[in-house]
Amino acid sequence: MLHSVRSTAGRRAFIGGSDARIIMGDDEGALLRLWREKRGEIEPEDLSNNLIVQLGIVTEPLNRHWYERNTGQVVTAVQRQVFHPVKRWMAATLDGMVEGTGAVFEAKFMLPWSFSEEGAAEKHMAQLQHNMWVIQSRSAVLSIITGGGKWVEITIPADPLYQHLLLTAEKKFWRCVESGEAPHLFGVEPPRAKIEAVRTVDMSGSNAWAEFASLMRQTRTAALDHERAKTELKALVPEDAKEARGHGIRAKRSKSGAISFEILSEEPGHAAIQQ
Repeated sequence: MLHSVRSTAGRRAFIGGSDARIIMGDDEGALLRLWREKRGEIEPEDLSNNLIVQLGIVTEPLNRHWYERNTGQVVTAVQRQVFHPVKRWMAATLDGMVEGTGAVFEAKFMLPWSFSEEGAAEKHMAQLQHNMWVIQSRSAVLSIITGGGKWVEITIPADPLYQHLLLTAEKKFWRCVESGEAPHLFGVEPPRAKIEAVRTVDMSGSNAWAEFASLMRQTRTAALDHERAKTELKALVPEDAKEARGHGIRAKRSKSGAISFEILSEEPGHAAIQQ
């Protein structure tokens, strides 16, 4: 069950998903600014002139629509604010929830020239894991539109170990908010996301792909014959033989019993080729 945040509660009263990214980040200046904001010493940063932030806001409805259209899923709880059921200083403002799976839905706009799926997942990991923890979800969907006209869907599972470290860091930060003691960076590396394959890519426009695809097709039969020959040769090596050679091939048995091959050059001074 989701517990709604009271409409009168300001962002000062809790740690949200975007705060989690700062708390788990490596920018000490941003961390101290957030701490002062939560203590009411300064006003939150005005992002009305930040074009990237504003692009993210205005493209969010399109992002959600595009996700629903391409996946057949329905996104609910749009812009719903919720508290953690026990830790009331933790909350999340959701871009939505995937109705069929209960996954956290997060819509992002990113610039194309620095975009990678791994980088995007790492950048938003703290926010996603925080929001999953708050609503007790086992997965999150990162729906990304890039400035290059590309849409990417990334599914990220809940990570109990990282969530434990995240919770520890957020507790320490919140104690600093309450006590007035300045916080320090926590230095926790985000986990490497296991990117789920969700799309089919046409590589027919890649010259490099064309070159190596042709080479792979041309050498496939030879590669299969090569592996078959190695298997048959291994079976012919006597069990008590440390080394066997003949017809330009040398087989050597290691202490563990594994057999490796070398192709012996017939020309003096040329090194053997190990297989």
